[in-house]
Amino acid sequence: MPAPLSRDLRERIIAAIRDGSSMRGAAARFSVSPSSAIKLMARFRATGSVAPARYGGHRRPVLSAREDLLRALVAERADITLAEIRDELRQQRGILVCLATIHVRLRRLGLRFKKRA
Repeated sequence: MPAPLSRDLRERIIAAIRDGSSMRGAAARFSVSPSSAIKLMARFRATGSVAPARYGGHRRPVLSAREDLLRALVAERADITLAEIRDELRQQRGILVCLATIHVRLRRLGLRFKKRA
């Protein structure tokens, strides 16, 4: 992802727009996209600040708080499929997750399906 515009550049774009330049004109003058100037001006009008919004961050995994439920589902039915787990989560808890999310969480819990001979 690209880095936010520098604070100095943001201030110069806002100053140019306040001095009468159009947003698209200011964008061309400072070599930024028109949408950047438009969004910057909207942010300035809404907050009064040219500072960028929070950038990045960590999101907790959706199923991290539901590990006990996953363990119970697998203990109840050892041959349960990922699709069936997804359906149970949707019906019981209203949690919408993809199969890959369930697969990763089960692997981290050490709950892998092994075929028996």
